[in-house]
Amino acid sequence: MSHELIATLMFSGMMLMLLTGQRVFGAIGFIGALAAVLLWGTGGVEIPFSSAMKLMKWYPLLTLPMFIFMGYVLSESKIADDLYKMFHVWMGPVRGGLAIGTILLMVLISAMNGLSVAGMAIGSTIALPELLRRGYDKIMVTGVVQAGSSLGILVPPSVVLVLYAMIARQPVGQLWLAGVLPGLLMATMFIIYIYVRCRIQPHLGPILPAEERNIPMSEKLRLLRAGLLPLGIFFVMMFPFVKGYTSLVESSAIGALAAFFAAILKGRMNREVFEVSVRQTMAISCMFMWIILAALGFGAVFDGLGAVKAIDHLFTDQLGLSPWMILILMQLSFLLMGTFLDDTAMLVIVAPLYVPLVGVLGFDLIWYGVLYTITTQIAYMTPPFGYNLFLMRAMAPPEIGLMDIYRSIIPFALIMVVALGLVMVFPQIALWLPGYVYN
Repeated sequence: MSHELIATLMFSGMMLMLLTGQRVFGAIGFIGALAAVLLWGTGGVEIPFSSAMKLMKWYPLLTLPMFIFMGYVLSESKIADDLYKMFHVWMGPVRGGLAIGTILLMVLISAMNGLSVAGMAIGSTIALPELLRRGYDKIMVTGVVQAGSSLGILVPPSVVLVLYAMIARQPVGQLWLAGVLPGLLMATMFIIYIYVRCRIQPHLGPILPAEERNIPMSEKLRLLRAGLLPLGIFFVMMFPFVKGYTSLVESSAIGALAAFFAAILKGRMNREVFEVSVRQTMAISCMFMWIILAALGFGAVFDGLGAVKAIDHLFTDQLGLSPWMILILMQLSFLLMGTFLDDTAMLVIVAPLYVPLVGVLGFDLIWYGVLYTITTQIAYMTPPFGYNLFLMRAMAPPEIGLMDIYRSIIPFALIMVVALGLVMVFPQIALWLPGYVYN
């Protein structure tokens, strides 16, 4: 049996199990283990076992629970609420200012948590009701919250990039730094779009009333200090890591402790907040560990087959496709899968094929990690079944319908496509900062 046929059967079996409603890690891990036994006999069970041992010895894995705990502490203790109050006061005099402030809020939330779900939850419960009450256009602000929350998987400390680093065997620190400039570029493009559109159509983003803008400077400065606390926590965590004083794991522990003590100092750390944060941290961390384990086992079988070289030969020699054409086709497949899968499932399903293939084609795997993440962001918001669309439908107020959510995301998805094109054409947008820091 040829390598191509075996690879096709493995992927077909995996997709069939997913369609039956099985959990992602169960479907992928089962197919990988079954293929190993069928191909190499009873000795094949050593492949998934070896992957499990590799996972247990992967020291940077400790960063996952640390960052997740930090994000939930800041969220559950309502420290994130202070951020929105700060932007509410400082950005209110600008037309469309509260929507712009929501994008900035999402950037900081992303720097605290690394998950798009957290940004969506905070944006839909804190920012969205306030924007609607102030007379902002419901379609525009719904798109603002969705687009802003998607930054959580690109801006460090992105949990998705940590997962990609484990599967692609790339340095997490370099991937995080590679996501900084593309993330800020995308946020800037969102802000420019909001500002220009609200200047052209003033009714979409009205200015706050004068009585709410005219507050004492002392009160503005107090809110500024309170709102910048999460940014200070991020700086305390990332500065020693970027300067080389601490390792990645040590910096993640600093961030978790800083968030915990900040909540205590503000009098917002109680038993309920601590228990919810720990429970959520355990649940998400265990989910990621099972998914990584399944992906490593599946990928080991794929490597053993030599299927990557066979598929590269099929695309480049037999079909005559150039490396760039193959890369674009891979990105289009991510957009298609994003209509019914989340980012983690997409990465785990195609990582055994795509990641080695990208290396064989001669592309930089750090750069490709950023491309994958941006494409995932777009896929998250692609109708009809984008993950973020239904997440927003579950959290949005009753007056926002599903068609409103679909319409709201069109301009932001187009902006993200432009950003993806810029990073593809100019790789240094992603590679300059990690190259500068790591020399």
